[in-house]
Amino acid sequence: MKYAILIGDGMADYPIAELGGRTPLEEAHTPNMDYIAHNGIGGLVKTIPDSRPPGSDVANLEILGYDTTVHYTGRSPLEAAGMGIILGSDDVAFRCNLVTCQNGKLVDYSAGHISTQEAFELIELLSDRLGTERVKFHPGVSYRHLVVIKDGPERLCTTPPHDITGQQIDEHLPRGEGQELIRRLMFNSVDVLNTAELNRRRLSQGKLPANMIWLWGQGRSLRLPSIGERFGLAGGVVSAVDLVKGIGMAAGLRVIDVPGVTGYLDTNYSGKAQYALDALRELDLVYVHVEAPDEAAHSADLRAKLQAIEQFDHLVVAKMLEGLSSLGQFRIMVLPDHRTPLTVRTHTREPVPVAIFSENITPDDMLAFSETEAEKGSLRIERGHQLIRQFIDLEE
Repeated sequence: MKYAILIGDGMADYPIAELGGRTPLEEAHTPNMDYIAHNGIGGLVKTIPDSRPPGSDVANLEILGYDTTVHYTGRSPLEAAGMGIILGSDDVAFRCNLVTCQNGKLVDYSAGHISTQEAFELIELLSDRLGTERVKFHPGVSYRHLVVIKDGPERLCTTPPHDITGQQIDEHLPRGEGQELIRRLMFNSVDVLNTAELNRRRLSQGKLPANMIWLWGQGRSLRLPSIGERFGLAGGVVSAVDLVKGIGMAAGLRVIDVPGVTGYLDTNYSGKAQYALDALRELDLVYVHVEAPDEAAHSADLRAKLQAIEQFDHLVVAKMLEGLSSLGQFRIMVLPDHRTPLTVRTHTREPVPVAIFSENITPDDMLAFSETEAEKGSLRIERGHQLIRQFIDLEE
């Protein structure tokens, strides 16, 4: 049996007035996800425990079967794993966004989705000017980077920058024990980045400057029992973002690198599906994650979110369905990790729709893949980490 788990990050949403009260999933043309829902079983799954923040770290850990009320130390250690950074026992990792601030407000959490090449230049500059034996900067992808601090502050209250677009930054700065060091790094970055030649070029081209870093999501290293140990399966993970790669690595999955993946609308959707299918010739399970719908929702861009959902359906889900049929027995599951409603521009904790298809399965009452149709399905999973066991052990 081959298993495929397909994640459209943040696809689920609320009804949109501009769409006549329909959600983006209901509005988008998604014949392949609809096929899975109509010919399989589905329902609603709660991927965010009440005691945890509604982040992609928590949601993806839960989908892979980890109870985050037990297995969770923070977001950034997972990203560190995805970047190949080995954290020492006294290291605290922080997610480091390159952001745009103007007049004391956070204007853009991604500095206009700055390119990885441009970001690398700026992170190198920050490392030269602000890095020390204690404070290390590590470049990632686009606006997503990492700072590792030896004996760094861990018990801080930090805020994801995508939650505060358009708001005054002073109201959301890190606070708690050790806040002085983190705030100092953030504000010192302004002086460094404002003098960067790259930012002058971006401004001359009408682009947003990356004129500050935002530190958040801190934590220490995490150890997890592997998917192989728990289910006897060999698996792989496909994603553009270090967070999901890191979760996969912590879960014992092989990271499957795909050329041309960006984490946005221009990502290599077809390549993700093809590399996943190729890997399944020797692996048992693949976890394919697409970030683009979430990024569009954080930007409150309805058209971009519709485009991202349709590209996920047409270029990833369709290709996986077609390719899996040539590999023998298979089971496929599709879902968002969490909701990212356009009206709030951040993650929320309501249950998300899920659909599972396999040959010889007896369908339930879902006619299409959406939040509303999921209410007709037979699955009601209140603890997200239990989903994968039902998926793997499904009786057809």
